Amino acid sequence: MMSMNPAENKTPKINLDREKASRPEPPSNQGSEEKTPPLSSPHQPTTEATEHKERTQPIPPPSHPRQYRAIGLIQAQYERSEEQLTQGHLITADGTKIEAVVLGRVISLVKNHLDMDKQHLWVVYPRTKTENDGLHVQIVGVWEPETLSKDDESGQTETTPVEAGYFSIRGEVIFFNVAEKSIVIKIKQFPRKEGDKPKFFKLKLQGVLGERPLKRFYDLNVHLEGETLVVQDGTDLGFAQKKPRFKTKSKKPNIKGNKRILPPRKPSSAPRPKPSKPSLKKPSK
Repeated sequence: MMSMNPAENKTPKINLDREKASRPEPPSNQGSEEKTPPLSSPHQPTTEATEHKERTQPIPPPSHPRQYRAIGLIQAQYERSEEQLTQGHLITADGTKIEAVVLGRVISLVKNHLDMDKQHLWVVYPRTKTENDGLHVQIVGVWEPETLSKDDESGQTETTPVEAGYFSIRGEVIFFNVAEKSIVIKIKQFPRKEGDKPKFFKLKLQGVLGERPLKRFYDLNVHLEGETLVVQDGTDLGFAQKKPRFKTKSKKPNIKGNKRILPPRKPSSAPRPKPSKPSLKKPSK
């Protein structure tokens, strides 16, 4: 499993233009359940310490306990399609071909800085294709500090060791089948614009969780095997959404102004007594 501890030595000097090009785009499939944290990104520089920490690892720890995300690393060669540079496949060492698209500033990186005849460690967002449950990835970065930091005076970069094929999946379990070892995770996308409703997508995994994982939020360590995302281990963080508490409604009389309006009385089934008629007899003398 990849180590997540940042290097403790001095921050290396890095070509900022190339370093920015290697950072993932603002994630289209990640977000935070709360409104307080900003749009979560694998690389979101805030302070010098944070920036150094982000430079030493392609997948930093979650920025929030309930941060939804799906991000991973694939060591592969990118083969573009005949029609477009941004569409193609990632071909791994074992020959597995994974459908892929290139997003954002990574396009410039592919054009100008990387040798497409070689394998690279790509930072990707995984998706499950609806038509056949196959794996599809969005390429949002490449982790290659030794290539993208050529202007470093020392000629060396200090990075935390990473594991190719590792994926960090965090979301709500909405389906599982013990016999088939099938799991479906729902991941919330944080809205890009204020006022937009959050969107969701589903990611299919293979593995086994706890006894009752439905509707619970899991932090999963996943590994890519061929074209399948296999769960290695995970942590149950409780229910994804709090259960609503239903309160009994007490009947209160309606009050209008200073007058108290009582509810209408139900008619009684018992017959009302008839009033006695006055006697018409004349008094005797």
